[in-house]
Amino acid sequence: MPATQKQRVFSALEVAKICGVVNQTVINWIRAGHLKASVTPGGQFRIYPEDLKGFLDSKGMRVPDELAGLVTASAQTLLVVEDDAVFNDLLRAQLARSFPRAKIWPAYDGFDAGSLLGVYKPRVVLLDLNLPGVNGQELCRRIKQEQGFDNPLVIGITAADDPGLEAEILGLGADAFFRKPFDNEVIVQLIRNVLKW
Repeated sequence: MPATQKQRVFSALEVAKICGVVNQTVINWIRAGHLKASVTPGGQFRIYPEDLKGFLDSKGMRVPDELAGLVTASAQTLLVVEDDAVFNDLLRAQLARSFPRAKIWPAYDGFDAGSLLGVYKPRVVLLDLNLPGVNGQELCRRIKQEQGFDNPLVIGITAADDPGLEAEILGLGADAFFRKPFDNEVIVQLIRNVLKW
């Protein structure tokens, strides 16, 4: 599964065509806070499928089949944040077997993870606590406090023997905590139980 697969986003003009309005109307919706959008470095608006679908649903407008399919397909997204490349590969392979329709991205440090979180908005973040750069605790705090990340399921993992880590990471908002080595199937079951995948 390619880690660089890009998520489909819509321009304001594409949204205008879907809604049967002029481009300026969509821009007005965005500026008024009715429709969530990101802005490119060139100042163009980009709307993620799930945000567009939520807007259409809230206004009682028809959701095109293409959009409904994109939202369904992007519902299973995971980010594995682990600086050990071999372990990162193993975790992603297990998750890919358990969730064959999922998109799974790797991050090897806290900086990579922060970038990927903003772009892909994963539903699950498997987060090693001992990372180079931004550590797992700080990353967890940001994920849970910043609304732009859409509050994913955060699973903290560590090989550290510090007995206070579990309480610390759960206190920062993580949804679960596991010490290495752990049974990957336990994490798979947790994801299935919480997200109904």
